[in-house]
Amino acid sequence: MTISKKLKDLAELFLVFFKIGAITFGGGLAMLPILERELVNKKQWLTKERLLDYFAIGQVTPGIVAVNAATFLGYSRCGILGGIVATTAVVTPSIIVISVIARFLAGFSDIPVVQKALSGINIAVSALLCKVLWSFRKHITSSLLAALLFSAALISVIGFHVNTVLVIAVSILAGFALFAWEHFKKK
Repeated sequence: MTISKKLKDLAELFLVFFKIGAITFGGGLAMLPILERELVNKKQWLTKERLLDYFAIGQVTPGIVAVNAATFLGYSRCGILGGIVATTAVVTPSIIVISVIARFLAGFSDIPVVQKALSGINIAVSALLCKVLWSFRKHITSSLLAALLFSAALISVIGFHVNTVLVIAVSILAGFALFAWEHFKKK
């Protein structure tokens, strides 16, 4: 790969992830529909399955899910430098906004208009999450076992208020067990 091609790819990575970081509110889950639109539909850098894989890995590794996903994709496209560029790009808008707010607007969250705007953002994020869930429904329920595990996790968290860390840990163990079982059956 030529230096100019590598620089072009790194610049494109930076711009895409800067845009994602700039237009997303609400953390990692809220970024999922934006990641899908930008990376799967527009750029076609990933499939939905790969995005779900990155997202799942990001859920179980330390750090923010969206940052982990940016790091994984940046690395897969342009190596270590790509991971650094994508990660830097996705967090830069938040750092800028937080710095401005902290510098100029003490008591910002106490302003009634701001409180109402944040409530509106929460509603929009909820709608985006519903859209993503609907979009990924075929992949979530690709098998009876996947559908049952998804339903059990959802009911555990929403219905019984089970700690999500416990649900993720059990899901990891179930995934490893299923992988081992499939591997054992092939032999």
